[in-house]
Parts: sequence; C-alpha cells; structure tokens
Amino acid sequence: MPSLFENAIASIRMGVEDFRQQDHDRDISAVRNFYAGVLLLAKEALIRAAPNADPQHVIGAKLKPVPDGQGGIEMAQVGHSTIDFQQIGERAKDFGITLDGRALKALNTIRNDIEHHYTSESATAIRAAISKGFPVAASLFRQLEEDPVALLGEAWTTMLATKELYDQELGEARATLEKIGWHSPSITAELIKCGSCQSELVEQVEPDNESQDCAELRCKTCGQDVEMGDAIERAIEKVHGTEGYIRFKETFEDGPIYNCPACGRATLVEGEDGCAICSEPLDYTTECVRCGEGIGIQDYLDGLDEGLCSYCAHMQEKMMRED
Repeated sequence: MPSLFENAIASIRMGVEDFRQQDHDRDISAVRNFYAGVLLLAKEALIRAAPNADPQHVIGAKLKPVPDGQGGIEMAQVGHSTIDFQQIGERAKDFGITLDGRALKALNTIRNDIEHHYTSESATAIRAAISKGFPVAASLFRQLEEDPVALLGEAWTTMLATKELYDQELGEARATLEKIGWHSPSITAELIKCGSCQSELVEQVEPDNESQDCAELRCKTCGQDVEMGDAIERAIEKVHGTEGYIRFKETFEDGPIYNCPACGRATLVEGEDGCAICSEPLDYTTECVRCGEGIGIQDYLDGLDEGLCSYCAHMQEKMMRED
C-alpha cells in the first residue's frame, strides 16, 4: 500500500499533468488532484515534524482522552477522518510549518464549487489558482528536505514554467549565492547558470556558506551539479567577452580576459587583483621602469616580469646581442 508521501507525489504529478494539457475539463481534474496532493504533502510535513508521535494523533480530525491503565490518560483518534483544510492551516502554524493559506484557500474554494457541479470562475482564473499553488508545494518539499526535481520529473519542469513558482525559486536560489564572497568583482549571483540546461535556477547546496572555494552548486531545474569553475568562466565571458571581441577586431590586441597561469582558466580580468577562480594574485610591475609606459597583462604572462615593457625589453635584448 502506497505511503501518505507517495500518494501526495502521485496526486501532484497527476494534477500537473492535467494542468499541462490546457483543456477545461482537465483543469477541473487538475484542481482536484493537485489540491489533494498538496494537502497530503502538508500532512506528511506535520507527521515528520513530530517523529516520535503517533501519526494518527498528529493528523487525526477528532481525538478524545481515554484512560491509559496507569492512572493517567492518552489520546485516541475518533473514527478515521483526518484534518481538513482549515485544521491543516491551524496545525501547521502550531507545528512551525510555513503554509500559504491564501493560495490554498483559493484552490479549496474552486474545488468545493466543482464538487457541487458549479463554479463561477473562468478557465483562466482556475489555471491561475492552480499555478499560485505551485509555490506552496515547492515550499513543502523544501521543508521536508525532499528533491522535487527527482520526485516529480517532467511535472516539476511544467511547474517551473509558471511565473509564480519560477520567481520564488529564482529568488531563493540567488539568495544562497549572494552570501558567497566572490574572488572577482565581476561575478554576481545573476551571472551563475547551469552548464547542462542553461537555467539560472542555480543554488548553493549549503545555503549559509560564504566561501567561494567551499561552495557546491546545484541546478534546481535539471538537478545536475554545477561545476564552480565552469560557471565562473561562463560568467566572465558574459561580462567581458564582447569587449574582448571588439578590442581584438579593431586593434588585434588581447584582453580584457586572459588565461590564468596558475589554473589555466580564462578568468584573469584586466583591472582586477587576481584570478576569478583560484584567486592567484596578479602581482607584477605595471609601469615600465625605463620609459614609463604601461606593461600589459599579456606581456607579464609572456614572461616579461623585469619591470620593462615589451618594446624596452626588446631593445635591451638587442643591445645585449650587439655587445
């Protein structure tokens, strides 16, 4: 027999599949299935919040005190009914579980109207109510520490296509990235994307981590791990790539992106103190001691690290050969 959690997953997946069809009759089915799935998911969250308690005492609709045979009492469930929409909201608050009651209430109203064979809501309003319920399910998965990408599959992709859930997931993902102390001032949370599916829904696995070197990234769209070095290299190219293209096209000069001599990545940016990935410092004399001209990064990377620009280094080498 499927567990409460398995039934919740199945109902949500069926509801989202109905929603995806964009057919009015399927929308009605979507309300029933998705709403039922979210309520089951909320009940699962309540049960897990009190792991040592009898689940029936946690989600039972009616309880009564009975003698425990030792001079005290214990609670016993009356009948087999479990808590309804109203009771779930109240109990979730008591158990410290976050639940968007407004979004659930809209679904509950439509669902009740449908059960009485009538709803005054348009097809657009029904679909809007369902899509506004997607963040409720996502929040419950997060509180349960369960992965909706793996559990829901294509249904999760469909849910992410709605603005309500996408905006919520994006905000939460970027909040974890904004805590990172990036080696390069060019890097921001908005630039980090998944290399597998190009999604910007990338989060830190450990959301409170502040160190770039310790950060592990994961895509919330496809579920793949995101390699930090690759993500930063893509971000640097996004920020400075156009300038590099124009510079080379017009002057045949390199920059502003260079390959780091330490890690070999194209993440050494002109004007910054070090590599955006490995933080290898860019420590060299930037002004020629002979003529006062600037010494470019490429000259330094080519081995000209004696305080001379390329021209003066060439002239010095020429004079030494003549001597």
